[in-house]
Amino acid sequence: MPAKDDPVVIKKYANRRLYNTGTSTYVTLEDLAEMVKRGEDFTVQDAKTGDDITHPVLTQIIFELENKDGQNMLPIPFLRQLIAFYGDQMQMIVPSFLEQSMTAFAKEQERFREQMKSALGKGPIDMMKMPAPLKALEEQTRRNMEMFQNAMRLFTPFPPAGSSTPPEPEKKETSPKSDDLQELKDQIAAMQRKIDSMG
Repeated sequence: MPAKDDPVVIKKYANRRLYNTGTSTYVTLEDLAEMVKRGEDFTVQDAKTGDDITHPVLTQIIFELENKDGQNMLPIPFLRQLIAFYGDQMQMIVPSFLEQSMTAFAKEQERFREQMKSALGKGPIDMMKMPAPLKALEEQTRRNMEMFQNAMRLFTPFPPAGSSTPPEPEKKETSPKSDDLQELKDQIAAMQRKIDSMG
């Protein structure tokens, strides 16, 4: 039995079946998706080798969800941009940046839920003084989109189509790669401060 705070171990067998060692039952990818939504921590191990295969299994869950009708969350431009970063020198920075962006996004969503709970707990007269729930949702959506657009601008070397601003002239590489890496880290930190200030 794992300790209380340890992640549940899911074993994947050669026949692709998944076994939850915490509940001693076979589970599906849909079951694992529900565990993620409930905030339950788990790792997936190859039953034969013991290798940690959590990453490919979570990626497979996203693939399955994206293929369900009406559940697409990843827009095509984002997917193209993400694919372009593989093998690029930016690849090592993208995961931490996306993680920070999603954490900030989740905090904003939680704050919005709390505002809605608070609004629904008020009396009719108090509700009249507050913005309508749809207006609040619209504002929240706008802020979230703004946050992601600002985040993605960091990774877009060219201005959007139709923009009158010409691209900056290419600078000749005079500094070592470590300086470039530090500059990127500084830009990410600046973007994180901007995201925090928007909250």
